[in-house]
Amino acid sequence: MNSPRIELQAQPTSHEEVLAEPPADAIIAQSQLADSTAPDGGYGWVVIACCALITFWFVGTTYCWGVIQGALVEQGLASASTLSFIGSVAVALNAFLAILSARVIRRFGVRVTAMAGMCFLGGGEILGGFFTNSLIGLFATAGFTLGIGVSLCFMSVTTVTPQYFFRKRGLANGIVFAGGGLGGAIISFVMDGLIRRLGVAWTFRVIGFLHLATGLPAAWLIKERNPSRRSVFIDWTLFKDPTFVMLFLAGGIITFPLLVPPFFLPLYSRSIGLNSSAGAGLVAGFNFASALGRIGFGALADKLGSLNALFLGLLASALSMLVLWPVSTNIGALIVFVLINGVANGSFFATMPTVVGHLFGSVRVSVAMGMIVTSWGGGYLLGAPIAGYLLDAYGGETAGFTAYRPAIFYAGSLAIGATLLVGFMRLRKDRRILKKL
Repeated sequence: MNSPRIELQAQPTSHEEVLAEPPADAIIAQSQLADSTAPDGGYGWVVIACCALITFWFVGTTYCWGVIQGALVEQGLASASTLSFIGSVAVALNAFLAILSARVIRRFGVRVTAMAGMCFLGGGEILGGFFTNSLIGLFATAGFTLGIGVSLCFMSVTTVTPQYFFRKRGLANGIVFAGGGLGGAIISFVMDGLIRRLGVAWTFRVIGFLHLATGLPAAWLIKERNPSRRSVFIDWTLFKDPTFVMLFLAGGIITFPLLVPPFFLPLYSRSIGLNSSAGAGLVAGFNFASALGRIGFGALADKLGSLNALFLGLLASALSMLVLWPVSTNIGALIVFVLINGVANGSFFATMPTVVGHLFGSVRVSVAMGMIVTSWGGGYLLGAPIAGYLLDAYGGETAGFTAYRPAIFYAGSLAIGATLLVGFMRLRKDRRILKKL
């Protein structure tokens, strides 16, 4: 009589976990099931509100770097081209750390990741207040520390939103990222007032404490509906999909000009004779318009399709920089440019997560979004500094508004390139149109 055989199975190593990853068809089926059962409401609205508050801080603060940059230029710390690197580092780390942040989410969950992100955000701001006379100190605090928080928070809000919304996914993403536009509008005025009353150092500290006091409770209320525990770190099979490759490249290109307007509006406004308060007001207007663009284009993505909405937003961004900004030599024309470019700028952040969610499903969204956001790193890091070096090459911030035009045309030309790439993606998706060409 044979005795029963007992088999002992060793715990899989990380390499074996990757090999045990479900096949692509199974993953797609899981995504389709998760999308079909999304409640499009319920507790999802609480999650959206909390994500919007988190976005209020991590987007709003980074988009208002131009306000602090202008004050630091005035106190003689460094040139605009050098200081713009600090703001660029904070945003670029969002891209460079995207895959790692997605890994953190799959290991610890969205709630813990978002809370950690808020701690890095608030801590970076508070510590930055002690280094307002040190470039190295500001790079370490307002640049790297803040940037880690931006990455953790960005990946958290983009991962959890698709779990609750499918038919209204564009609107939901629009509301979440509208929080960032609204944050930029409010924070720019708050920063300007704090700088004039308390100085740059205490401006950093006050903003940092506000991050912690409001952002941590919001992060704690976030609850995942379909937590992803996929072991794969990078899904290399996505690069076999031409649509993914083109989306990857388009995102990498458009991020070069994306931060040029908000970072340089305070300095540009002074070149046409406006004061610092007017510059802060223009940044606020830009961010408020961005909030409207995020909601509007998010809803438009649900109606016209996410790729169509992304194309229209990029086209508006490119044309506003190439046509409107070069002739904005008075306050009226500059306001028109700020409003149009702000709306177009916001459209990118509302539509891109929606495009990724619809194309690759809510189960794969953290991996796909992490990979795509990684392509944004070069543009985030170098886009605004390149504009700053072009400004220096043509006379600097004191040489008048004509010195800004090479930087403006550089930004607009890259925006056109990204627009054409997304347009080709859209045509490729509709093969019937290609056959007629």
